[in-house]
Amino acid sequence: MTELASYSFRNDPNVPPHDHDKGLIVFDNECIFCSSFIRFVFAHDPSGRFLFTAAQSPLGQALYRHYGLDTTDFSTNLVIVDGILHTKMDAFATAVRCLGFPWSLLAVVNLMPRRLVNAAYDLIAKNRYRIFGRYETCLVPSKELRARVIE
Repeated sequence: MTELASYSFRNDPNVPPHDHDKGLIVFDNECIFCSSFIRFVFAHDPSGRFLFTAAQSPLGQALYRHYGLDTTDFSTNLVIVDGILHTKMDAFATAVRCLGFPWSLLAVVNLMPRRLVNAAYDLIAKNRYRIFGRYETCLVPSKELRARVIE
């Protein structure tokens, strides 16, 4: 877990309202790797536990600002579950844990030394566009996924 803000985003008047009963994943929608992760979570989340928003959206920008993160360098996905912010590899582990078995087994990454896994995460994040590519146009999600995306 990350302690980036002294008060909940729920009390921040600058954060647009959304359904707080669901988890929220904030992702870089220009990053092919990040968008693929969102499609993976969506495909394995039949109960609709998560909503999604792009880091570039008004909600994403407000959350990045709220947590004191750079609003132009989206080098971590944000996963917010039960009002708690998770970043970097902890964000990944939290998301897959919420998907249940067998995907929750991937949360084993949280048993590894945090410094090591976050260094690996940072290395991939820093080079994500070069390794995986970048969308030049906005990805058009399916109707089902679009229903769970907050613009």
